[in-house]
Amino acid sequence: MSDEEPPRRRMVKPPSGGLEAGRHKPARLKTAYRRTPSQQAWLERQINDPFSAEARAKGYRSRAAFKLSEIDDKLKLIKKGTKIIDLGCAPGGWIQIALERGAGPVVGVDLLEVDPLSPATIIQMDFTDPACGPRLMELLGGQPDIVLSDMAPNTVGHRETDHIRIVGLIELAVDFAVSVLKPGGSFVAKAFQGGETAEVIGRLKKHFEKVQHIKPKASRADSSEVFLAATGFKGPSI
Repeated sequence: MSDEEPPRRRMVKPPSGGLEAGRHKPARLKTAYRRTPSQQAWLERQINDPFSAEARAKGYRSRAAFKLSEIDDKLKLIKKGTKIIDLGCAPGGWIQIALERGAGPVVGVDLLEVDPLSPATIIQMDFTDPACGPRLMELLGGQPDIVLSDMAPNTVGHRETDHIRIVGLIELAVDFAVSVLKPGGSFVAKAFQGGETAEVIGRLKKHFEKVQHIKPKASRADSSEVFLAATGFKGPSI
């Protein structure tokens, strides 16, 4: 899911945190011609965001790449030859970090079309399609060591309905991870503060040695975005 494009109605993109822009006066776009106020604000935020600037400088497809790199720096999940499945991988920032750190094979899926990132395999498909999970496993050629999920659902602006959709998508990702991970494997998923239920956390604790919330510096401070990191997979039948 990209945060390098203007907000789209089909995706949840709450403002996500980062470093202070410094003492310089924030840059403003010279013209707002044909832009909505939200698009104007989003573009100005991107211009002044240090993580977005660094992502461009390093050739990362999105500032979200730094979220995974921070999580991996903390947990040391990705090693040479680590098999990874990335759910909701557009535009590919997490895959770039995984490949950079020696993972492989890496397979990603998203509703959006994603430009190739060799040697990773990326498919355009709806993860909620029952055929998607088996297809990902076939492409990976074995059990993954890590399942990543940066997925977020469509929202309608109704708090209770949006909450149900957010929780439902996290639960689907958990179901998939629990059914396919290698023993000792890890699961990392985007969540939102207050957006996941006690049942989700309880299930993760049942199947993993350790479950924690992580708020990377690259996730904007005013965002409710957090990441669930579950490590030490104990098996599907626990």
